[in-house]
Amino acid sequence: MSNSTEAKAHWDTDAARNLYNIHRWGAKYFDINDAGEVIATPLQDAGTSVEISDVIEEARGRGLKFPLLIRFQDILRHRVQSINLAFRNSITEFNYQGKYRGVFPIKVNQLREVVEEILDAGKQFDFGLEVGSKPELFAGLALQNQMGSLIICNGYKDVEFIKMALLGTKLGKKVIMVVEKLEELRQIIAVSKQLGVEPLVGIRARLLSKGAGKWAESGGENAKFGLSTAEILAATELLQAESLSHCLKLIHFHIGSQVPDILTVKKAVQEATRFYCKIRKMGFDIEYLDVGGGLGVDYDGSRSAFDSSTNYSLQEYTNDIVYYVADVCNQEKVPHPDIISESGRAIVAHHSVLVVEVFGAIGKTHPDINFSYGENEQPIVRELLDIKKNLAKLNKLEAYHDAQERRDDAQHMFTLGMMDLPDKAKIENLYWEIGGAVVDSFTGQAYVPEEIRKLEDSLGDQYLCNFSVFQSLLDHWALGQLFPIMPVSRLNERPTREATLVDITCDSDGQINKFIDLRDVRDTLPLHKLNYNQDGKQAPYYIGFFLMGAYQDIMGDLHNLFGRVNEVHVFLDPDEPTGYYVEEVIEGSTIIQCLSSVQYDEYELKRRMKQQMDEAIKSDRMKPSDAMRLLDDYERGLKSYTYLAF
Repeated sequence: MSNSTEAKAHWDTDAARNLYNIHRWGAKYFDINDAGEVIATPLQDAGTSVEISDVIEEARGRGLKFPLLIRFQDILRHRVQSINLAFRNSITEFNYQGKYRGVFPIKVNQLREVVEEILDAGKQFDFGLEVGSKPELFAGLALQNQMGSLIICNGYKDVEFIKMALLGTKLGKKVIMVVEKLEELRQIIAVSKQLGVEPLVGIRARLLSKGAGKWAESGGENAKFGLSTAEILAATELLQAESLSHCLKLIHFHIGSQVPDILTVKKAVQEATRFYCKIRKMGFDIEYLDVGGGLGVDYDGSRSAFDSSTNYSLQEYTNDIVYYVADVCNQEKVPHPDIISESGRAIVAHHSVLVVEVFGAIGKTHPDINFSYGENEQPIVRELLDIKKNLAKLNKLEAYHDAQERRDDAQHMFTLGMMDLPDKAKIENLYWEIGGAVVDSFTGQAYVPEEIRKLEDSLGDQYLCNFSVFQSLLDHWALGQLFPIMPVSRLNERPTREATLVDITCDSDGQINKFIDLRDVRDTLPLHKLNYNQDGKQAPYYIGFFLMGAYQDIMGDLHNLFGRVNEVHVFLDPDEPTGYYVEEVIEGSTIIQCLSSVQYDEYELKRRMKQQMDEAIKSDRMKPSDAMRLLDDYERGLKSYTYLAF
């Protein structure tokens, strides 16, 4: 819900921090400086800061168009270190006898540069990978080149998948195949006998405990993956019968992505540890307990059990896991296992920022359209003029209701052919002017009626943004996931407009009309009025979409054939004048690349266009020089960026 009171209060950068909650969701990686610029501090308090606007200008200088994804690779490294050190602290505090071995689930962000950076940062911690498909396994085997490196194989498996996993074992890697259904175990045993390689096996337990939030259904007794208690017993009997009891190395569970409530984690860990202990006491020397993913990210900064938040810190999360695993093991008098977690979202979410360019705004009234009113106006127009003139001494809610009624009357008359366009235009304009004045009259009041709040939202602008929701923000469209969104500059100015964001796809769903707020979900976002130069050209205005690193990169689709966006990868370097450098540029999809993905051939397209030009020349509809120039524009355009250019 929009909050005009905040926007109209005394304004400074602290007010901006409070309005956009950046000091809460930013996790010390993002803040606002005294110049009103959003800054990234990839190493938190230990390193320098980078103005987002500086990176934007460098990208523009390199000829890159928007939308633009900025990756702060140092944040990736810092997140890997933070999670590993948090587990180490917990292990020390609770005198835990096992170790921590984290893995990064490639599915969360498969980009090679991201995975390589995580593995490099994780070398000192023996950090591994989790794969859930054959393509991910093929990538993981190549990237994990250290002896003893850990790869957890989740998901359903066929013979080729199993063969590749066993190849990794032959190469000296610790490749553990997690059994998702009983038939898989039989297949793993059969293939391993053929190849003469003993498998490393894990079992995913289907817990009764389940997560909360949008991804809750990935856990619980009706989950897609995992073995029931009876199936687990059958699996242990099969391993014993094949003299492979020593190959069972891991018990795994997963309660869902983005678990908002720490109580959910506690219950699941206790239940899963009981499985580990009971199986261990049956004579299986299991080494690992894999607590899966679920470590959440506080997208809205509310630190609550809301879907887009978490009511716990990283240290509380690791403390509870280590404490409850140790507590149950001590009760059962079994050795403490090494703990594995698959925290993908918490590692990669913070490191990328999507920057989009605003290229216009649609408001309920237009500043360039002025109406003149005479003495012989249509009766409804006269009534609305009278309401507007006397609004200061009228009951504001009653005046708004009257204006609503007059507008409805006008619409009915227009439908019946009893009203002309000029009168209809005047009535609509007056209605919105009265509505705006009514909303302003409630500003600062302790109680604002719900219909006035809805009116305030409907008065908001639509800011036109050069991007595709379906490509870059799929979880928002599909699941209602909230992301922090705010201007990246001018934050030393009070934002005076309330707006929703619309993309450039020809789809009514291509918009964002839900935004984070500390108390509730906002329907509009406070933004600045767009500035224009003397020649009437709009000054650049950029909006940042933050915490975008998890899933959004890979899950985007090709709706309207808008492809991947341009990327720059930023590294800190104290020897650089700016304190950072752009290490790599990855150009976004071109028009022909997107067309090729849906079976259009570049040369066939060119041939057909050339044929049409030749026919136009022969029929004297075009001059040869004009036709060749247009054909050249077409061919050159095929290699251009799919998004709009301003």
